[in-house]
Amino acid sequence: MRKTLGVLAAAVLVGTVGGYTAQGAEDRNKERYELAEALERAKVSLAQGLTASESEGTPISGKFEVADGKLQLSVYTMKGDKFAEVIIDHMTGKIAKVEAITSGDDLTAAKNQSAAMAKATVSLREIIEKAVKANQGFAAVRVIPSLKEGHPSAEVSLINDEGEELKVVSEKLD
Repeated sequence: MRKTLGVLAAAVLVGTVGGYTAQGAEDRNKERYELAEALERAKVSLAQGLTASESEGTPISGKFEVADGKLQLSVYTMKGDKFAEVIIDHMTGKIAKVEAITSGDDLTAAKNQSAAMAKATVSLREIIEKAVKANQGFAAVRVIPSLKEGHPSAEVSLINDEGEELKVVSEKLD
């Protein structure tokens, strides 16, 4: 059952696309299993992580991931025209680290997420809670906003309690 959780969680969080080498696939499988194990020990939900990050700005996305072999709850925030990645301790819900986002793909993603959230009338936390309520037995592991045809929406990745099923639901933010 835990292997299934790892495969499902990583399919959402790491993203798999065909055409990788055998070594690359093996590395991604290892990451999947690490993530599945780590998620079992998390005491803080994604929604709680978003709330904890609010002292650093408005949350514009969030996800669980494995970084340097450890589970990490990462939230991107915006404050004015500045962006930050806020790392939340997944055991206590306290801010562990804040890093400015100033360049590269992370800045591009933050700007796109910020554009979506600028048009949003509901918070990501509210969207996560709505998605989880509509999908009893599932937990949110990722929320990413975007603009679709000029309207803000967010994709919420959910995994069921047994780790046997994965859902990605799209929720309107306006």
